Amino acid sequence: MVKKMVRPRLPRRIDFEPGTTYFKPAGIPLRTLEEVVLSYEEAEALRLKDVEGLGQTESAKKMKISQPTFFRVLSTARKKVADAVINGKAIKLKK
Repeated sequence: MVKKMVRPRLPRRIDFEPGTTYFKPAGIPLRTLEEVVLSYEEAEALRLKDVEGLGQTESAKKMKISQPTFFRVLSTARKKVADAVINGKAIKLKK
């Protein structure tokens, strides 16, 4: 059997600590809601690209990841947020 060498995951740079870690639709009890978990890494990608308005290359450099990796993280984050907003789910930010 040949063992496959897996490249270790490098730590991503996150330059913010969110003050709020949970969002939910108003008027719906939390116990009845499905939950979407958004990592701090995904939240940082959203912040850099959509809030700060940086390009993908610059955002990737700030997070110390490659541009294709940044694109994958951003795409995943946007899909999760869209799912939560469209389908009335709670969003939990988690390290």
